[in-house]
Order: sequence, then C-alpha cells, then structure tokens
Amino acid sequence: MSGMSAGRSAMRMGPAELVQAAAMARRFYLEGKSKIQIAEEFGVSRFKVARVLETALERDLVRIEIRVPAELDAERSDALRARYGLRHAVVVESPAEAEETPDPENLGEVAADLLGELVNEGDVLGLAWGRSTIHMAAALDKLPPCTVVQLTGVYDAGTAERGSVEAVRRAAQVSGGDAHPIYAPMLLPDAATAAALRHQTGIARAFEYFDKVTVACVSIGSWEPGISTVHDMLSDEERSHYASLGVAAEMSAHLFDADGRRVGRDLGERCITVKADQLRRIPEVVAIAGGQRKAAAIDAVLRSGLVTSLVTDTSAADYLMTVGPTPRPALNRADPDGP
Repeated sequence: MSGMSAGRSAMRMGPAELVQAAAMARRFYLEGKSKIQIAEEFGVSRFKVARVLETALERDLVRIEIRVPAELDAERSDALRARYGLRHAVVVESPAEAEETPDPENLGEVAADLLGELVNEGDVLGLAWGRSTIHMAAALDKLPPCTVVQLTGVYDAGTAERGSVEAVRRAAQVSGGDAHPIYAPMLLPDAATAAALRHQTGIARAFEYFDKVTVACVSIGSWEPGISTVHDMLSDEERSHYASLGVAAEMSAHLFDADGRRVGRDLGERCITVKADQLRRIPEVVAIAGGQRKAAAIDAVLRSGLVTSLVTDTSAADYLMTVGPTPRPALNRADPDGP
C-alpha cells in the first residue's frame, strides 16, 4: 500500500510545484528568459529549471504547437532540403487540379516572400528569364535596397515589357535600387551575332554585374514543348540533336542530362546568358519550379550543384523524394563534369 502511494505521489505534482512550474514555463516560453535567469530568480540551479521545464511538457502543463500557413508543407520541405543538401527548400501545397500545371503561380508568390528574407541591403539580385521568375517579381512587395540585374536575354524581344525586363524593373522599383535589364533575345542565330550583342553598351554593363551577384533567381525547364523556353526556340533538327546528347533539363539556356552533367555546351555560345561557372560562384541561387512534368528536370538541375535553394510544389516534391540514388549535397558545388 505504501509503495503504491509513493508511486502515485511521484507522478503527481503538488500545488506549489505546479505553480512554480507554470511560472518557470511562462518565463522561458513566453517571456524569452534564459534558464540561468530563471534559476537566479527562483533561487535554484539551472539544472533544476531544465528538469521542471521538461516535467511541464511531460505533464501537459505546456503544449508546443508548430504551425505554418496551410499552403506550406513543412515536413516535405525539411525532407527535401535534407535529401539534396539544400540551404532552403520550400514546398507549396498545390490544388489537385493544378498538379499537371508546370510552375503554378503560387510558387512565385512564395518565392517572393523567400527573396524578402534572403536579400540584404547592398546585395546584387540576379533574375533569369522564366515564367516563374516573372510571377515572383509581380508578387514582390518588399526588398531591401539592392541592385537588380537581368541574367539572360528574353524569350521574345517583343514581349520584353511583360517579361524579364519588366521583372527586373519591378524588383528594382520595390527595392529602390538600380535596374540593369538586357534588351536582347536569349538565343541568337549564331555565335558571332551573340558575341557582337554582348559588346553593346547596355548589355555589356549588365554582364559586368554577373560576377557581383549575391542572390539569383532562376527557372527550370524540362526538354519538351511548352516546358522549356530553349526547346521552343530551336528548330526540329536542333532539338533532335540535343536530345541525342541526353538532355533532360534546361536552366538559363544551359542543358543538363539526368545526372546533372552539362551537355550541348556549344549552345551557350549562341545565347545571351550568365555562364554556368558564374552561377556556381553565386552564394545563393534560388530555383522556382514545380509540377509533375518538371519533376525529373528539377532533379537533374539539383544534381548539377548550381542551385542552393528550391521553391516547388508537392507533386514535384513527392517525385524528388523517391527518384534515383541519393544525390550529393547541393552545397558541395563542385562541377559534376569535373575540372
């Protein structure tokens, strides 16, 4: 009998203990005081404070809830970040009817909020062409003062006002910084024309900022019609040629096979775009891409080591969590093609 009473007594907290535990928990969880400060206030050791706080959790005196907006999937985000060794991964819950849609517009909205966290005053923000980056720029409502530079030419110079050029202007307007747009197509007929354009004053000035970019925002395309800007700009013969090289993904006019190795490097000579080596040196490269149709392409680009952070959706994330062997950490940004 005495043993049972002793056991029940050990499990039960008396009123004084309950009041003290509640007070310590309030100091720690609500007022932000340290365990040392609480120990000094109550005249006990910090180890006693730690035990009391632990008991308060066990006895349900304190309940801790981790809540994120319903559209964000925290569990998938953390798992995806760990699998690819990313600095940040944000997975957005997409409506079922939008699963087949590449880059739902809400990805851009979430990416805009992420950039608001990542960009610091004095940074140089680089924006590559892409529907997702255009959606992101349209959703921007806050940025610290920074310089904004365009990292690629545009898909169609005739749409510049509602495309990459406008995205750069919009970001610079929000930040109050300088804008350096590129008024030129992304893909030119030949290398000589591309080289001549790179030396034009406005374009050359933008190129001078490429090595100064601290945060970049890029899109990813899979090698199929309507999902890759570069694919859509090429002739049928050229598409077949690059397909024969095993291209699985495209980012900023750079082509990648399924293992993240760059292929078809000759294409870059005809393009107005940031170099892959320059992207690799940028401290933070955020890719915005989602949808089942882009999932394999996202995996390929992440394996290249050029991207440090990703904003995607649940349908793509589910594929990325199960495909192929575990990739090397993205933050180990060595070129998979070797030196």
